[in-house]
Amino acid sequence: MLSRSACRISRKLSYARALSTQSAPQIQNSVFVSHSSDPLFNLSFEDWLFRHSPPDKSLLFLYRNSPCVVIGRNQNPWKEVNMRALRERDVPLVRRRSGGGTVYHDMGNTNFSIHLARRAFDRRTTAALVLRAVQSLGIPRARLNDRNDLCVGEDKMSPAPTAVLTAGHVSGSAYKIVNTRAYHHGTMLIATQLDALGDLLRAETVCRQLRPVSQETMVTAGVASVRSPVCNLQQSTPHIEHSVFARAVEREFRREYTIDEKVDPTQLIDQSTSTGSYIENGITELKSWDWLYGQTPEFTYTISETFAWGSVTAKVRAKHAIILSCTVDAPDAPPHISRALDALGTEAEGQRYGHWLQAVDGDVARDQDGDEKDRNMHDNEVTEVEGWLRLMLR
Repeated sequence: MLSRSACRISRKLSYARALSTQSAPQIQNSVFVSHSSDPLFNLSFEDWLFRHSPPDKSLLFLYRNSPCVVIGRNQNPWKEVNMRALRERDVPLVRRRSGGGTVYHDMGNTNFSIHLARRAFDRRTTAALVLRAVQSLGIPRARLNDRNDLCVGEDKMSPAPTAVLTAGHVSGSAYKIVNTRAYHHGTMLIATQLDALGDLLRAETVCRQLRPVSQETMVTAGVASVRSPVCNLQQSTPHIEHSVFARAVEREFRREYTIDEKVDPTQLIDQSTSTGSYIENGITELKSWDWLYGQTPEFTYTISETFAWGSVTAKVRAKHAIILSCTVDAPDAPPHISRALDALGTEAEGQRYGHWLQAVDGDVARDQDGDEKDRNMHDNEVTEVEGWLRLMLR
């Protein structure tokens, strides 16, 4: 019931955004460069361009974001992201409107977004445009792989040694197609903090009693990221910076689609740019729990732990980040402990994943015979299990 409610709220937000488009100004320019580093603004402006551009117009949007982790439209954040590191680094999580995998943004990364008529859209063509821009800057051995991601450095198949790093991805892409329009947007790692990227995009490994527990037992219907080694453009060509790359992409875009800069100059935008109420509504949607977490596809997570008094296995099933079922099985525990763990699992149903233990912590639990027990005064075994689940399911 709660998951359906979450979907209705999300649809209402989308509908409100659609209604707001009536007052939006007409798009005249073809190249837009953002001076804002707010990921919510930039992604909402990108969506505004996508929804309001003339059917046959070719557009380029270039922007950078302050540090954030951006997951794909159909991804599971608990599967893709080290949520503990995200909290410790105080880095926001954002769910974009396109598909694809999870990426890390900071001011050392430049984002490009190429919008075209659907009938003219070809992923290889737009990827090749970005490749030519990179090659024009003297980047050695820049090439596209079979996924149209841009790589630099030594190809694994090449026997000849070079002075640059071994093969690494510097760009990843995602796509969106709706009705008559399509876009290809992607990242370009120029001087990104790769240590932060590695920490945040690595699935969390929780250690209990010095024994690692991974998230490999989380099975999701969502899209999984394809993990690849990465490097920065500056590692092989130190002089490259955001403005240099952005100008190179703009130059190739104008050449590819015959857009004269004198006739159609670049438009600089920021949060004062007028778009009616569309972007404000879009930011509200991106910030909402129903979008950020409530769009998570169904998943199950099975975890086990061995305590001094016996083993415990918990299995959680959730959809739209609402727990549908939770079983906590302790075959070695005495009956009153088993009943208490059953009650704990029952209390989880209908709760938001990642928050339910906070919701029940300190509450009054009721055992099978109807006797009330203060959870803080419960058996040590149940307290141990609660602490373990609180660590694992957040």
